[in-house]
Amino acid sequence: MECLHIFLSSGLAKTGSLADHKTTMAFNMTSIKTSSDGAWQGDNPLRFAFPLLIVQTTLVLSISRFLAFLLKPFHQPRVIAEIIGGILLGPSALGRNKDFLHLVFPPWSTPILESVASVGLLFFLFLVGLELDLSSIRRSGKRAFGIALAGISLPFIFGVGITFLLRKAVDGEDKVGFSQCILFIGVSLSITAFPVLARILAELKLLTTDVGQTAMAAAAFNDVAAWILLAPAVALAGNGGSHSSPLASIWILISGVAFVAFMLTIIRPAMNWVGRQCSRKHDSMDEAYICLTLAGVMLSGFTTDLIGIHAIFGGFVFGLTIPKGGEFAQRLIKRIEDFVTGLLLPLYFASSGLKTDVAKIQGVKAWGLLVLVISTACAGKVLGTFVVAMLCMTPVRESLVLGVLMNTKGLVELIVLNIGKEKKVLNDEVFAILVLMALFTTFMTTPAVMAIYKPIRRIATQAQPQIQRESNVAENSSQDKLRILACVHGPANVPSLISLIDSTCNANKSPLKLYVMHLMELTDRTSSILMVQRGRKNGFPFIKGFRRGELKDQVGAAFEPYAHFGRVTVRPTKAISALSTMHEDICHAAKKKRVGMIVLSFHKQWRGEGEEAVENVGHEWRGVNQRVLKNAPCPVGVLVDRGFGGVERRVCILFLGGPDDRYALKLGGSMAEHSAVRVTLVRLVEKGKIDSNSISSQGLAQDGCIDVCCASSTTPIYCGKEKELDEATVAEFRSRWEGSAKHVEKEVEATNVLEEVLLAIGRCREYELIVVGKGGFPPNMVAIAQLSDHQPEHAELGPIGDVLASSGRGITASVLVIQHHSLPHEHHQPLLMPIHDHMDDTITAEEPTV
Repeated sequence: MECLHIFLSSGLAKTGSLADHKTTMAFNMTSIKTSSDGAWQGDNPLRFAFPLLIVQTTLVLSISRFLAFLLKPFHQPRVIAEIIGGILLGPSALGRNKDFLHLVFPPWSTPILESVASVGLLFFLFLVGLELDLSSIRRSGKRAFGIALAGISLPFIFGVGITFLLRKAVDGEDKVGFSQCILFIGVSLSITAFPVLARILAELKLLTTDVGQTAMAAAAFNDVAAWILLAPAVALAGNGGSHSSPLASIWILISGVAFVAFMLTIIRPAMNWVGRQCSRKHDSMDEAYICLTLAGVMLSGFTTDLIGIHAIFGGFVFGLTIPKGGEFAQRLIKRIEDFVTGLLLPLYFASSGLKTDVAKIQGVKAWGLLVLVISTACAGKVLGTFVVAMLCMTPVRESLVLGVLMNTKGLVELIVLNIGKEKKVLNDEVFAILVLMALFTTFMTTPAVMAIYKPIRRIATQAQPQIQRESNVAENSSQDKLRILACVHGPANVPSLISLIDSTCNANKSPLKLYVMHLMELTDRTSSILMVQRGRKNGFPFIKGFRRGELKDQVGAAFEPYAHFGRVTVRPTKAISALSTMHEDICHAAKKKRVGMIVLSFHKQWRGEGEEAVENVGHEWRGVNQRVLKNAPCPVGVLVDRGFGGVERRVCILFLGGPDDRYALKLGGSMAEHSAVRVTLVRLVEKGKIDSNSISSQGLAQDGCIDVCCASSTTPIYCGKEKELDEATVAEFRSRWEGSAKHVEKEVEATNVLEEVLLAIGRCREYELIVVGKGGFPPNMVAIAQLSDHQPEHAELGPIGDVLASSGRGITASVLVIQHHSLPHEHHQPLLMPIHDHMDDTITAEEPTV
């Protein structure tokens, strides 16, 4: 049996982490086995290292995730839930039950738990260094540097006063050296958590504002300064606070500076070379380089620990040496991020929570000290940042918000406090006070900013016009550029999208300006913040100008050759947001740039003939499309991609009638102008259709119009004009494109016949693209009404689009579903019941799924 030897003696029980678990329990064992022989052999798994570690990890993850779920409506970062979860597991809450503490977190397991957590912390700090771009910090400007300097200096000065007060008020704290206390308490008060701040700004959609950009730049300065201050703090603390040797501290500082210089001058160019070697063509070589890099993280941590600085400092510095652009950094993140941040890092918060005993804060004096520390920390950050921001001619409200944002704490401060406790600079009471201070200041950031400064308003769909006249639909003057906003999830969407835009554009009549928005989900993962840094624009990205070549990712590169033809002006960018608010970014950009149409990529994509649909971006992106369709200020097209493209493109326009179909037909007219596009108009006419005068009056609205006859429609129909508009649009198309476009009429008389016709068109391989309206069909088409009554697979595409986008039915053509214009959903009248022989065929209405 493999054994993990952990020698437990009375001396070890009095030092290190075991001092945090004072217990009278006597240990007779001289070693701890790794795994048990099982319950059937009479072994208790909780008395063995590995099974107990599994139980501890499961418990920590369950509590932290549950708390994150509870705090999500309050827009709190996940670090808050993890800190609270750690405190709840410790002696402040559940740990007050000694039986629970000895069963789940016995003293002998603490070194094992902390060792595993330290591995996660080492690699997490490597990722933090990987996030931090030193070149971007140098370009941030004097304003951000001044704000960061004030945000560090004033809290640090206030920390001197707090240190003096705590040493007098807290028993035992005066036995520690004054300089060591000043450094640890001053650093803990002056830190701004860069990753946590970035996620808060993204959640509030402030990253594109001047406030957000200034706060991010100042936080990056602050992050570097915190590590610069932490190194001498650890060196001066030594092993036991005031008993450290001054000469040893000097050698530690000199060695630390030499290590950083070596890493930045020798290792950094070497890692740049490694980054250039990594490519998709050399996967085996890439694996070797990645393994070598991970080993380098461990070696760097060992080196700084050997010097006398904490091992995590080495991981952070090694992260700074990694090239910030290209595939290499992305592959490193993909390899280690989820495992480190999702599994190992919460263990660090648990080990920290086991050291935090809120019960140590007893009496009015102790709680008064807590209030004083929180007030001083907030006052130092907010006041210092506010004054300098005002001197830089920043408006009062924005200056105040900058101060609140810079007061964000997080993991780095917790690391500083844990090192201070490990070095015995901070005792239990001071440690608990400073942990609660970090928790409170971070928790208050989001609600305080939302109360003071929230420039982004929700999309006001009520301000949109109630109906667009058909004469103005899809028409642009020859002097104006046609503007299209194309939203893509990744490079796989690009070829078909280019083919669609190219088929629609007629450069001789109206040049095209194409806004390409690469949609990226912002999550709690570290790589999300890396995307924010790469994208530069987030939230509402088209407000400011673009520099040539600014977007360097694969999506931007894919559109560059298309833009060089001169027919299209391409403006690419990234939108990095939470999926729940992504539609706001899209709709705001469309309204701001006055685009004529939004093109969305469907959440499924087909790869190869006969294969089932592949959900390449995830089902949750379907909700993004649904919300855009509901709130869009202009027409929307949803592209269901099955490989549209080629030299000669064959396009089918399905026409049943209604505003959406008329817009689709006008779009088809634009395609007919293209020499490489062959357009066929297929008009579906119901056999023996009911006269509109026989419609029951119960569906008529007060203004004389009736609502659409299917759940997918969003536009009211004016009964007296709809048929005239349909006929006029078809007649205009036929007369204008008589020689270049075909016209076919097909009769349908029942739901099953209509579905068979649609499937036949989709399977026939005569067309590469089928363009169809989402809804708003004539109310006297019984086949459509009955088709709408069926349970849809994709209700947001309408009844026709739902059939053509369905999986496993042999459809080979791509589909473009057009919504002419979306209106706020009011309480509609019940849908019409046509008066015909089959009175039991009731037409029902449903609100679109959003």
